[in-house]
Amino acid sequence: MIRLHCTKKLTAKLPLLENGRLPNKRPSHHKANDDGRESPLSGWHANLLMLQRRQCVLLVHDSTRFPVFLPALKKADFAALDDRFADAFIKTLFQTDADHPLLQRAHAALAPLVIDNACNRSVQGTMNQMAQELAYSLEYEGAQVADVAGYRIGAWLAKRPSTVKGVKDCIWPVQSMRELLLSPEELALGRTRPTPGATRF
Repeated sequence: MIRLHCTKKLTAKLPLLENGRLPNKRPSHHKANDDGRESPLSGWHANLLMLQRRQCVLLVHDSTRFPVFLPALKKADFAALDDRFADAFIKTLFQTDADHPLLQRAHAALAPLVIDNACNRSVQGTMNQMAQELAYSLEYEGAQVADVAGYRIGAWLAKRPSTVKGVKDCIWPVQSMRELLLSPEELALGRTRPTPGATRF
């Protein structure tokens, strides 16, 4: 399972069961891959954003600060958040030039979401900062959030450094996620430094 800590306004949009899960409407790999243990990917925060009068969800991984962005959601998308998250996470990794071993590990680590309202202020601070940068960039570029692929925005945010309270150096989400998923041997074969952030998404 993957624990997802949601704000109350996002939780209100989700048709949660008593165990904090979403109803399983159709089979998929990450739902079948559920043995009750926490995945290495477990530990995310998520918030509901209103951008250009569109409902969007921004998710940020607690330890790596890796973002996943889901734009222009409708009611059915909230009910299918398990599948929407899994799909967007893999596409965002791919957009950051992830290699095959990383994508394989990421896919194998996917599991059903278990949702609660726990809060870490440090992660929420990162999430708020990303949301502000995104809103400003959309306005500056004159872009419509409904017309921009969520995984492109996620990759753009992932290539930007994040500062974390109590951590001396900044965190590069792309590199931190690689280090979480890959073995030292696999990391040695791949890129060891994050790709600098692009100016546009």
